[in-house]
Amino acid sequence: MKHLTLLQDRKTPTLLIDADLFLFRASVVAEETTDWGDDIWSLSTDLKVAKQIFTDQIARFHERLGTTEALMCISCTENFRRQVLSTYKSNRKKTRKPVGYKAMVDWVRDNWESHTQINLEADDVMGILGSAPNLKTVIVSDDKDMKTIPCRLYRPNDDELIEVTKEAADRYFYTQALQGDPTDGYQGCPKVGAVTADKILGNRPDWSLVENQFIKSGLTREDAITQARLARILRFEDWDAENEGVNLWSPSR
Repeated sequence: MKHLTLLQDRKTPTLLIDADLFLFRASVVAEETTDWGDDIWSLSTDLKVAKQIFTDQIARFHERLGTTEALMCISCTENFRRQVLSTYKSNRKKTRKPVGYKAMVDWVRDNWESHTQINLEADDVMGILGSAPNLKTVIVSDDKDMKTIPCRLYRPNDDELIEVTKEAADRYFYTQALQGDPTDGYQGCPKVGAVTADKILGNRPDWSLVENQFIKSGLTREDAITQARLARILRFEDWDAENEGVNLWSPSR
């Protein structure tokens, strides 16, 4: 991942932008429905409008966070998690992207500093760079999954800049493994939601508590590990920089 090296010498923080999210939002706002009569409808997008919306968002982030550096993090179409579970995000295949979304992605790649890593989601790129030692970065995203990364995180919807500690990130990661995420196609532990997960983890969250809950529910240690690997947004230690590959999470690490 070339940006692990490229970001090292920067004196001001680099914003790791969740480009997937903000491009989607800009494209949705710019999309228009037209009724032509006789039961004929169409969808269209004025890309000039979408581009301006996106550009204005980035300018606001720069002003709010006091830096001019930004890296647009964009997902690869392939995803290593499908090798862990073939149905990962399979329920999203029929979800329509806004009109012009792909053109917006191409525009960002042509006009902004960006990074797409083979087999990784934008979340993983942000997670690896955002948790890398000696890099000055701020992750910019409203995705709740980014709370599983020890990092500086800016959440625009709440105008909230937070320092996510390793302890807080681990707890949220364990919570995600327990409760799952049906929108991403993994179910977690049966009958465990956020409230139950919080009770299970208590005041001293540990992987053994997660594993024991899976076993109590009639599942196995391997089932727990599979769910954790799906929930895990990659951190710096989960990336094999020499071989450009993923170190799948395991309890021993």
